[in-house]
Amino acid sequence: MKTQTLSAAEKRLYSVAVVGGGIAGYTAALALKNLRADYIWLGRKPFGDKLLLAEYVRNFPAFVGNGADFAKRLDEQAEKEGLVFTEARIDGIYAGEPFTLTQNGEMLQAKAVILATGVESAGSCKGEGDFIGRGVSYCAVCDGALYKGKTIAAVLSSKEFEEEAEYLAGFAEKVYAFCLYKGASFKAENIVLCEGTPSEIRGGMRVSTLVAGGKEYAVSGVFFLKNSTPPSALAGGLLVENGAVKVEKNMATNLKGLFAAGDVTGRPYQYVKAAGEGLTAAYAASEYVKSLEK
Repeated sequence: MKTQTLSAAEKRLYSVAVVGGGIAGYTAALALKNLRADYIWLGRKPFGDKLLLAEYVRNFPAFVGNGADFAKRLDEQAEKEGLVFTEARIDGIYAGEPFTLTQNGEMLQAKAVILATGVESAGSCKGEGDFIGRGVSYCAVCDGALYKGKTIAAVLSSKEFEEEAEYLAGFAEKVYAFCLYKGASFKAENIVLCEGTPSEIRGGMRVSTLVAGGKEYAVSGVFFLKNSTPPSALAGGLLVENGAVKVEKNMATNLKGLFAAGDVTGRPYQYVKAAGEGLTAAYAASEYVKSLEK
């Protein structure tokens, strides 16, 4: 399957933007391709680690094998159908006519958006959602400069985010690093590797304390560096209930022109559900874009 970077994308305005490289995003992109829609499919990597590491896929019709085999079959289909995957970690979706999507300062626009980013609980803790925009962040490049000379915490879900922690260290006086994996290492002298899993964030108007491993750390901000940003942090004003994006039967959210599909809409977390919702969202988004042209 052909891949490209966001910088290499041919244009900056699309009819539909699909955000998420998993099964829901893939199915939505495939449907939009078959509908001959003007779309762009974006994500950190195609198919995602959850699928690639699955020992056995038992809930997808007519397929027998592990996640790697499933991903190989999907890649073969994507190649045959001419799908293009754009590598991008979208850090903001701003409602409007059209929507604006951002990645580290780069922008593109779309008349409709399908949110298929999945879920990731790694690093989540009590109070996290309460302080989004008031000391809790998910993008080092976006918000790192706001903490120049301050003490902050970074919660890393995997080793691939160590570079972002190093970036934060270039601004902050001190970075407490909580790594949810083994073998973490940093070059910056002002990164303090801490033990324990973050359990609670406290504060008043803004974050002031992170609790981890029974200890309290005085911090001005907490960065959760992980693959999937909570939907409410990614798209302001998006209605979320019990951690899942609330959708209608056609996968429409409360934000006009924004649709959601896959694990991000809640349980069951099954590939076959994600595929069905991705297909439904693609058709609904295509019809929405057509309605704008009438």
